[in-house]
Amino acid sequence: MRATELGSGHAQPRPTRMGRVRARLARVVRTPHPAQVGVVAFGVAVLAVTALLMLPVAAEPGQMTTFRQALFTATSAVCVTGLAVVDTASHWSSFGEVVVLVGIQAGGFGIMTLASLLGLAASRRLGLRTRLLTSWETKAEGLGDVRRVLRSVARTTFLVEGLVALALTARFWLGHDQTFGDAVYSGVFHAVSSFNNAGFSLYSDNLMSFASDPFVCLPIAVAVVLGGLGFPVLFELRRELTSPRQWSLHTKTTLLTYAVLLLGGAVVIGAFEWTNPGTLGPLSVPGKLLASFFQGGVQPRTAGFNSVDIAAMQPQSLLVQDVLMFIGGGSASTAGGIKVTTFMVLFFAIVAETRGDPHVDALGREIRSPVLRQALTVALLGVALVVTGTLILLAVSGLPLDQVLYETVSAFATVGLSTGITADLPSTGQYVLIVLMFLGRTGPVTLATALVLRERRRLFRQPEERMLVG
Repeated sequence: MRATELGSGHAQPRPTRMGRVRARLARVVRTPHPAQVGVVAFGVAVLAVTALLMLPVAAEPGQMTTFRQALFTATSAVCVTGLAVVDTASHWSSFGEVVVLVGIQAGGFGIMTLASLLGLAASRRLGLRTRLLTSWETKAEGLGDVRRVLRSVARTTFLVEGLVALALTARFWLGHDQTFGDAVYSGVFHAVSSFNNAGFSLYSDNLMSFASDPFVCLPIAVAVVLGGLGFPVLFELRRELTSPRQWSLHTKTTLLTYAVLLLGGAVVIGAFEWTNPGTLGPLSVPGKLLASFFQGGVQPRTAGFNSVDIAAMQPQSLLVQDVLMFIGGGSASTAGGIKVTTFMVLFFAIVAETRGDPHVDALGREIRSPVLRQALTVALLGVALVVTGTLILLAVSGLPLDQVLYETVSAFATVGLSTGITADLPSTGQYVLIVLMFLGRTGPVTLATALVLRERRRLFRQPEERMLVG
């Protein structure tokens, strides 16, 4: 007698194909939310890089690395920020620098995206759970679209980084008397750091030695801009570059806002710093224009390289960059901040309200109310994090408000620009920056995803009552 006939005397029916599909979906539903898995993956990556940086081989001979220094550097690398409590060039060995570079690349890809790319390369297939996790991180339009998006992300990343690395290698080798090996190493490092909007540099003064060199600053600026626009925009431009009328509202809004903030930032910072002897003052006119564009327009898009001394900037320049850094770059990009689309959704809402329009329109399209609420939530929670972090740093450091606010915004927006106070902060302040960097990299996208997935219909409405505003 078969085992299925024992007890009841009847064979159990075999599950149908639909039953198997439902059981599989039920297992997927019971798994953690993709946003939760993504945050945990980033945390594990930070701890892994921390452990590698704690190894004696990761530091130069005679240098000791504390747990806090390793954790701060690992968080800054994986969250593609660029803030540092030790000098990258003199503290870390070649092994340590490669660990930082790998952390930058993994964080720029996105941990789940990188894992999916490796899985796709190994097995040529992606499971349903993997597609769910990757679609959360890449903003893929559908689960069937994930494979194509992954391949496009990899091709775009390596193409841009490769071309920028070639340009920088040639310049470092032929124009700055570096050996060919050193030029290649420096070119690759800065290409990866720039496309991923990280801001880590192999030079103790970052890029201040190249402030007037367009053959170094411009390739890095191009990589920063392309990385900051976001993969959805880059993919659409590749398909519809000559047909602007076919561009989506997301692409149009991202490009418009990015261009306005980039050029506006360059003009404003150039005007404030033109005669400042600590920043643009000693440079020639072409050098001032290049540094204004590079430092005032490009880098506050959350890249973090500096070609001038940030600590010597005027207070008004620091405030302008605070605003630019907080806004950040494009969605699904290597940039941070609340994102330019969030900022523009709020701007369009203000325009509609001042006009008395019942609906919010943007470039010939209507923006749905849930999108407005999501943008408002992301922006206000970002403000709350920055204010809380600033208050704590003011309390524990005793430093001026403009420097502390700049550092806090830079950490939350994963920028990496600094007035030079990072290493001088007490341990409590550095741990606050670690938390801000982590939340700045994982928080906005996690929050936005959670808000979208929590949308639900309600079968009743409360009585209306008007509140006084203003």
